[in-house]
Amino acid sequence: MAEPPKPVLQKPPGYRDPNAPVRLPPKPGFRKPILPATFPVKRRRRSCCRICCCFFCIFSFILIIILFLGGAFFYLWFNPKVPVFHLQSLKFRRFNVTVKSDATYIDSQTAVKVEVRNPNDKITFKYGKTSMTLTAGLGEDETELGSGSSGEFTQGKKSTTVLKWTVQEKNVLVPDEVGAKLKARHRSRAMMVSVEVRTRVSLGVGGWRIGTVGMHISCGDVSLKKLDGGDMPKCTVNVLKWINFH
Repeated sequence: MAEPPKPVLQKPPGYRDPNAPVRLPPKPGFRKPILPATFPVKRRRRSCCRICCCFFCIFSFILIIILFLGGAFFYLWFNPKVPVFHLQSLKFRRFNVTVKSDATYIDSQTAVKVEVRNPNDKITFKYGKTSMTLTAGLGEDETELGSGSSGEFTQGKKSTTVLKWTVQEKNVLVPDEVGAKLKARHRSRAMMVSVEVRTRVSLGVGGWRIGTVGMHISCGDVSLKKLDGGDMPKCTVNVLKWINFH
């Protein structure tokens, strides 16, 4: 009879065959640390921004110097002066105060002349559309008596131009006491009047037009008696809302 099979012995855990060749583990290769791809991009952007800022600052500084030198040269060579305005005359062709049962009304017609003088011998002025507003009285008695406008015109060197308007107002409603005061002061020529002129002006140098600036001209307050006596009060010129020339 055949011999029964012998049971196979199980190798204990951690058993090593002494005859098996020893295999050394492979040496790990040297790898450079992998940095995020955004790091070098940020550095480049920062350097580009710094370069741009430097160039911008240098360019701005040079531009300021050029503008300053150009402005100084322009002022010294041309010696620019603002135009001079005078209220030449103001005459009421009609001034009626009518007291009715319901209220007091004013009916007026006035001729206004404003003299404009260009004191420059190297600069011309070009004026845009010019508007004028006439008021009478002071404080609470102030009443608008009409407004007018004139077209564009050019003023040559060392020249004088007279702007003329004829304005009228009909049935201007005023308080009874204001109407009475204006009527009495008009008769005594003690009425105070004021003229406001608004326009836009550009400079002309050698056929070139330089900029356009708004002007607000205030003429008054002056009495009719002084105007009748030949007085031509000088007006105040306001430029850029905060620069005044008297």
